[in-house]
Amino acid sequence: MATRTIAQGFSTFHTRITPSGYETGKAASHKASITRRLEEYFNLKQLFYSGSANNGTSISKHSDVDFFAWIPTDKLKQNSATSLREIKECLQSRFPNTSVYVDSPAVVLDFGSADWDRAEVIPADYVEQKNGKNVYEIPDGSGGWMRSSPSTHTAYVTDENKRLGKKLKPLIRFLKAWKYYCNVPISSFYLELRATKWMESESSIVYDIDLCTILKKLHSCSLAAIQDPKGISGYVPACATEAKKADALSKLATAKTRAEKARQAEKAGKTSEAFDWWNKVFAGNFPSYYY
Repeated sequence: MATRTIAQGFSTFHTRITPSGYETGKAASHKASITRRLEEYFNLKQLFYSGSANNGTSISKHSDVDFFAWIPTDKLKQNSATSLREIKECLQSRFPNTSVYVDSPAVVLDFGSADWDRAEVIPADYVEQKNGKNVYEIPDGSGGWMRSSPSTHTAYVTDENKRLGKKLKPLIRFLKAWKYYCNVPISSFYLELRATKWMESESSIVYDIDLCTILKKLHSCSLAAIQDPKGISGYVPACATEAKKADALSKLATAKTRAEKARQAEKAGKTSEAFDWWNKVFAGNFPSYYY
């Protein structure tokens, strides 16, 4: 019976976790309808993709779609919570059969067909350009506003991805797959920044080696907040609450141990056993050793 190498296993896994054309099409449809509504009521300047969907690191059947809604300053309130509530009410009346709720910094529209069929609309107030990239203020979760620049972070990840033979974005996808499959309450943006910053000093990527290394580094730093490498967003926390951080650290410790065992098995020439350990890391979703 034909078997896979570890490298082939990760290649197959990446294909499986990349969103389908159907998922991408649904997101485009939601974008169009949300755009029309916000243009009518908030003089929307632009609705654009941000987050995983924009960076090419989203996970099939799991990642929702983040949009920045660039709205004129005079249509926003000093208290960002008020703006979120007004946008929520506006979108709820347009989508009466959809669950619409506020989860700062976004208004979330849960279209309901699956986990991935959910849109997060983040109101954004344009502030300035920095190094040719737009900088916005978005809700900070406490009624205020904080700075964010999706295009700056997209360029940062994309440039490092190119330098590393287009292997950085798949590596980030594997981290996010672990997050979703194991229900780890950790920020995708945090994982993206951590992985990119750590890989700045590397000249190449080998998925199993570097994924194991990143899990170990995440564990050793105890998921400490990371200072935005591009100097836009200040310190980025790993988790929303201390309780979620404790849960994430527990699951991270388990993943780190399993990844280390996978590497040990591979080094010992026990490829089948290594596949078993990687399958445990990803909660039963990694390809099998045998075709």
